[in-house]
Amino acid sequence: MTEFLKKEGKFTYAEAGEGKAIIILHGLMGALSNFDETFNYFSKKGYHVLIPELPLYTLPLLKTNVKNLAKFLHDFIEFKNLKDVILLGNSLGGHIALYYLKHYPQYVSGLVLTGSSGLYENSMGNNYPRRGDKEFVRKKAREVFYDPAIATDELIEQVYEVVNNRNTLIKTLAIAKSAVRHNMAKDLPKMKQPTCLIWGKQDTVTPPEVAEEFNKFLPNADLFWIDKCGHAAMMETPDQFNQILENWLNSKNL
Repeated sequence: MTEFLKKEGKFTYAEAGEGKAIIILHGLMGALSNFDETFNYFSKKGYHVLIPELPLYTLPLLKTNVKNLAKFLHDFIEFKNLKDVILLGNSLGGHIALYYLKHYPQYVSGLVLTGSSGLYENSMGNNYPRRGDKEFVRKKAREVFYDPAIATDELIEQVYEVVNNRNTLIKTLAIAKSAVRHNMAKDLPKMKQPTCLIWGKQDTVTPPEVAEEFNKFLPNADLFWIDKCGHAAMMETPDQFNQILENWLNSKNL
């Protein structure tokens, strides 16, 4: 994806394709590369696909929260002069999409959530690792996926660097606490945009009952399950994920 990366002002983002805009929002421990397959697929299917790098570790500590990450997203959408966007978020990225939709519904024509927080999330629980405890990080990273092999050494190293750095760990905890505070349950019934929920049946971070709650409270939602799949369907089962999403977009004329 590096060949598609751009840096303009305060924004670093990947961009490809032409057509209706799909903005992809990565999770708290996620990276732009988590969406490689989806980015490549839909940028060749008549969509303008963008993945902004979220400022998880560069905002001032007091502004490191869901609210200000949604504000950053709004700044990005205005900077790119986008309208009627489709927001696609995994984990924290889904939560940011929901918070954004609550405050700027006029900019959003569709919503896609996969393993999204916003109602409940069990990431590392209360047991964040001691600094230097790489085996704990390895164990927790593997638990995110149905197939633990998806948690490559490179991915584990990325997570380890975050939790082993005092500054990024403090900001990670700040965002996690913010996500708990910004529970979206009361807001969901007001969100009328078509919403696609794609969930791994073996997701242990945002378990299947979370998907069912989203489906219950969102008035215009469709829920799709992927078996033998954990928290990041776009990484574990990209072909199935992309096919479900493409069929849904076509069914909604999005």
